[in-house]
Amino acid sequence: MRLERSIPAEALDAIRAPLLAAGAAPTDAPVLQPLGLLLDLAGEAMRSRLFVVSGDGGEEAALRPDFTVAVARQHFSGGAASGRYRYEGKAFRVAPRGSDRAEEFLQIGIEAFEAGDPVAADAEMAALAWAASAAGGRGDLSLVLGDVSLFAAFVDSLDLAAPLAARLKRAFAKPRQLKAELDGSSERGLAADEEKSRIAALLAGLPEAEASAVLQELWSLAGIEPVGGRRPAEIARRLVEKAETAKAGRLDADQAAKVRAFLAVSDRPEAALDAIASLAGPNDAALKAAVAGWRARLSGMAAQGVPLERATLAAAFGRAFGYYDGYLFEVRSAALSDERPIAAGGRYDGLPGRLGVSTINTGAVGFMVRPARAYAGGGE
Repeated sequence: MRLERSIPAEALDAIRAPLLAAGAAPTDAPVLQPLGLLLDLAGEAMRSRLFVVSGDGGEEAALRPDFTVAVARQHFSGGAASGRYRYEGKAFRVAPRGSDRAEEFLQIGIEAFEAGDPVAADAEMAALAWAASAAGGRGDLSLVLGDVSLFAAFVDSLDLAAPLAARLKRAFAKPRQLKAELDGSSERGLAADEEKSRIAALLAGLPEAEASAVLQELWSLAGIEPVGGRRPAEIARRLVEKAETAKAGRLDADQAAKVRAFLAVSDRPEAALDAIASLAGPNDAALKAAVAGWRARLSGMAAQGVPLERATLAAAFGRAFGYYDGYLFEVRSAALSDERPIAAGGRYDGLPGRLGVSTINTGAVGFMVRPARAYAGGGE
């Protein structure tokens, strides 16, 4: 297990201080989390970074890779409609670049489940993350901003066929898949896959629960025991998506050029918003609303001390955790690589529903800080 360098207590106190003042209740969460659930929520890209162990009853589990899902599960299991939580503890991931060693590192952060103004909450979370990061003493910080829902609103403005639009939105955080969409190669590959998969065509006509039951029955008849932590419902859903997307068509040259132009936008936030607005298609109501929301969010961030002259709004910026569905941010240091952010966070309003919560109407936003990276005297 690879451990982070320790940092002086006074430095940790300074980094922690903005979070202590944010009115969040202290909480902890189980170290072991269900592997299948994490893969369903965070996406397949996280599989290689999860440290898998045997959980209670022999089921596969993973050491928590961060706190967001763990804290959300804990909050909603209690039936509360709203809550704001502050955590501090160790998270675990397999080291990158093919190593099989686990990294153990300290995270502090806040997760907020609140039904108030989401734009104001977004600004507050970014301001808290910036203040905590800056308290570590580094003078070379920058802020990268992005928004999954901004891309979705842009795609909607193009007035594409619904299946094609849905396919593009799903591809946003998957560079290879998105490149295939823009190059026009995905339709041919997916069509070939569909021809080879009668199961996908069969499941496509069924409700999700029935599709899952059919898949389980087929496994039973064939004597197959699925491995790898994927649940039947998730596997069925992916097969159905393959069958449906083959019928969706593809972008024409002008549409692909517009999407490429959107993804290329990376500038100071106000200038980036102007560029994005200029690319809107004919159905631009949602995009206009999203851009207006971003201008309000930036005003709120500036009012709370975030130096926007150090910020970049990058339209293509996304995160590997698949449950983020709104605005995103990372605080970075020039002394560290872009893959080693000091702080990161964003909005994940859809996560409660994916956890099976259907009766509570609340927003969800949060962030984490890695103190060992924030500390100017540290090597992380």
